[in-house]
Amino acid sequence: MSTDVYVSPLSERYASKEMQYIFSPDKKFRTWRRLWIALAETEKELGLDITDEQIAELKAHMDDINYDVAKAREKEVRHDVMSHVYAYGVQCPKAKGIIHLGATSCYVGDNTDIIVMTEALKLVKKKLVNVMDELAKFADKYKDQPTLAFTHFQPAQPTTVGKRASLWLQEFMLDYEDLNFVLSTMKLLGSKGTTGTQASFLELFNGDQETIDKIDPMIAKKMGFEACVPVSGQTYSRKMDTRVLNVLAGIAASATKMSNDIRLLQHLKEVEEPFEKSQIGSSAMAYKRNPMRSERIASLSRYVICDALNPAITSATQWFERTLDDSANKRLSVPEGFLAIDGILDLCLNVVDGLVVYPKVIEKHMMAELPFMATENIMMDAVKAGGDRQELHEKIRTLSMQAGKTVKEEGKDNNLLELIAEDEAFNLTLDELKASMDPTKYVGRSARQVEIFIRDVINPILQENSDLLGVKAEINV
Repeated sequence: MSTDVYVSPLSERYASKEMQYIFSPDKKFRTWRRLWIALAETEKELGLDITDEQIAELKAHMDDINYDVAKAREKEVRHDVMSHVYAYGVQCPKAKGIIHLGATSCYVGDNTDIIVMTEALKLVKKKLVNVMDELAKFADKYKDQPTLAFTHFQPAQPTTVGKRASLWLQEFMLDYEDLNFVLSTMKLLGSKGTTGTQASFLELFNGDQETIDKIDPMIAKKMGFEACVPVSGQTYSRKMDTRVLNVLAGIAASATKMSNDIRLLQHLKEVEEPFEKSQIGSSAMAYKRNPMRSERIASLSRYVICDALNPAITSATQWFERTLDDSANKRLSVPEGFLAIDGILDLCLNVVDGLVVYPKVIEKHMMAELPFMATENIMMDAVKAGGDRQELHEKIRTLSMQAGKTVKEEGKDNNLLELIAEDEAFNLTLDELKASMDPTKYVGRSARQVEIFIRDVINPILQENSDLLGVKAEINV
C-alpha cells in the first residue's frame, strides 16, 4: 500500500470487497463492452450490415481489456469513452467500424451507472435482510425480558428488551420496503442519442420508426432489465440518483437510531455491543469498554444522510437536455454513499449478532423505579380495600415527591413502598406492596406485540428472501 497519497477510508477500512468491486473501473469498463455488444447485436438483428464474425470478435475480447492502450489514447484525446472505443477497436479490427454505432457517450456511461447502482442496491438488500433476520432473533429471544422504557430519556412505563428491538427492526423494515420500490423502478437509459431524440437511428434505419421502437426493449432484455426509460434528454433523469441515495439515507437513519440506543444502554450497563478479548477501549483508561462500533455506525451514517443532498441538488440544476456539472459530483457521491452504507450494514450485522444483555443490571434499574410505575396499581388495590380514590391519589402524589427527594437529594434508595405502608389510608402491608412489584405485570402486551410483528410482518420477508440469508460480517478495524 502506498503511504504517500490519500486513500479513502471507505475502501481501506469500511466497505466490503464485494461492494468495492461493483464500483471498480474494471466492473465499469467490462460493462461498457457488454453494452457495445448488446447494441451491435440489436442493430444486426434489426437489419444493419453487421456480421456474426464481428459480434464473435467483440465477445472474444469482452473481458481482456487493454487498459494500457485506452490510457495512452485518453492522454491524447481527453475523452474516456472514445479512448475505450479505440482500445476495443485495436483488439477487434474487423468490428472496429461498428463499435458504438449510432450511440453517444451516455449510452455506455449512463446505462452502466444504472446497472452498477442496481447491483449495489441488491447487495444492500442482501445485507439489510440479514440485519433484519438477526434483529428478529434478538427481539424474539428477549421479548419477555422486562426493562425500563424511556420517554425523553426519563424512566417510563416498562417495556421489554425484545419490544424495544422490534422498534429498531420496524425502522429497517420500512427501509426494505423503500428499497424494493426503488429497485422495481430501475430502468436503463437505452440508446437515445445526443439529446434523447434517437435522430442517429432515424438515419441508420432510413426513418423506419417501428424498427427503431424495438431498439431499447431489445437492449434492456440483453442487459437483464425489463425496460428503458420512455423519454430522456442525453442522460437518464438525475432524480433517479436522488431516489437511490434517499434509500441509503433512510437506512443510515435507522442504523443511527439503533446505534444511539445501544450507546445509551451501554452507558447504563444494560446492553453491550461485542467487545473482543484483546480490544482496547481507551489509550488512557484501561477499564473502559467504549461502544466504538455503534459510534462508527452513527459516524458513517451521518455522512450518508448528508450525502443524499448531492444528487438532489444535481437533479435540480440540470439544464435542458444535459449539462456536465453532474459528472464529477456523481463520481463521488453515488459510489461513496454505497461504500459507506455497505460498511454501516456490516457493522450493524456484527453488533446485533453479538449484543450482550445484562438482566441483573436491567432488573436493578427496574426495581429502583418500579414503585413509581406501580402507583396506579397500588392505588386501585387500596380502593378495593375500602379507600377513597381521590384522597389516595393526592397521598400517592405527595409520597412520591417525598420519595423522589430521598433518592435525588439524599442519594438513598427509593422508599416509596415503605412510606405507603406506613400510611393507614392505604390499608396495605409492606409485604403486600412488595408482592405487587413483579415487573412482568407492567409491560403490557410487549411480548405478544413482538410475536405478532415477527410472525405476520418480518417472517414473510425473511422467507421470501431465504436465499439471501446467512451473511456474516467481517469488520476490518
